[in-house]
Amino acid sequence: METEDIFKGVGIEVSLPSPDSFLKVKETLTRIGISSRKEKKLYQTCHILHKQGRYAILHFKELFILDGKKNTFTEEDKARRNTIVKLLEEWELCSIVHEDATGELAAPLNQIKILSHKEKSNWTLEAKYNIGKK
Repeated sequence: METEDIFKGVGIEVSLPSPDSFLKVKETLTRIGISSRKEKKLYQTCHILHKQGRYAILHFKELFILDGKKNTFTEEDKARRNTIVKLLEEWELCSIVHEDATGELAAPLNQIKILSHKEKSNWTLEAKYNIGKK
């Protein structure tokens, strides 16, 4: 039986090891993204979405797609998202539901800034999409 595609073909579906993992993943994603060269500002790349008891990691541009808004989601964005999801899996924060979901497309780690928890206070963390806010 085919499961319903509640994420409308965007993002990578993941499973979480425990109920408190959602908040851990959500917080971790605030510290992964693209950094500004001029100032200590980090733009969050991916978000975790919870829908009908299932979870997915989406690039912020994929959230615009779900909203029916104009988007510029590129192969480079997809590669960055894939690399971030693989990192979350390596760190045992989640498991990829469909192993082939990330495919071969991956971004080099030098294209992604990852802040440690203790560095967080020295940076301005900025999300380009806010889930649940109009």
